[in-house]
Amino acid sequence: MPNDHRKTARRPLALVLAATGCCAALAGCGASADPAGPPSGKGPEQSATRSAPQPGRTPSAPAVSVPENRSLAGRIVVVDPGHNPGNFRHSKEINQKVNIGTNRKECDTTGTSTNDGYTEASFTLDVSHRLRDLLTARGATVVFTHDADRPWGPCVDERARIGNGARADAVVSVHADGSAAGHRGFHVILPARVREGAADTARIVGPSRELGERIADRFARATGTAPANYLGGGTGLDVRDDLGGLNLSTVPKVFVECGNMRDPEDAQLLASAVWRQKAAQGIADGIATYLRG
Repeated sequence: MPNDHRKTARRPLALVLAATGCCAALAGCGASADPAGPPSGKGPEQSATRSAPQPGRTPSAPAVSVPENRSLAGRIVVVDPGHNPGNFRHSKEINQKVNIGTNRKECDTTGTSTNDGYTEASFTLDVSHRLRDLLTARGATVVFTHDADRPWGPCVDERARIGNGARADAVVSVHADGSAAGHRGFHVILPARVREGAADTARIVGPSRELGERIADRFARATGTAPANYLGGGTGLDVRDDLGGLNLSTVPKVFVECGNMRDPEDAQLLASAVWRQKAAQGIADGIATYLRG
């Protein structure tokens, strides 16, 4: 759930990994897959292996085609785990307002949680780790905006700068929504056309929509869940101009709201490790189809 979300169950709170001067968390570093969070609060590129030649045999020539599991070699993907498990301890810091282009909003929030206390920050970090593993297995270089490796943050403007500084081919911010019970399903948030202050999304609106459409399609296939029944008209897509992480991006970027933590049925899915792996698979497949064109 983005820090400046329109839905319910918001609590102001954030984490950082600066592309310029701060420490970006590269794939393979960092915290455990399921960091602890507050009960009510709202994270290396793998080289291909090659068999050694057998004695008495002439090594075969390398294949010309790129294997499917290395098809993203040379591509950079920034994964942005929504919120930070430590945000709830740093309300003063995350409540400070930052410029998001169109106006000023809180640095970040704590995120939402299920009714029994499973936090969005824990969920997003777990899915992000799974997503990283799937992408690096295909040859991509994966950069995290944070990996629960700092007390709070990064703020939404810094999260955008990390993707920009990495010159990412795609940026995906992983979230879960905090809407009303009965609101079910996933949706992908796309950047609106914004040109105000430091924000100018003209160049990324088209590519971001394509990225979002690919992810929505593959996410539905992998998880078997339906697009949100409470926004997007059944498309699983929502366009917004009030999110600093999108407004300030200069590279294709989307937010993925994997489900609604405040709905009991969705919450049961989000709390399942098996389902979280499917969610990561759907996002990875969407990114891969987008990058392969």
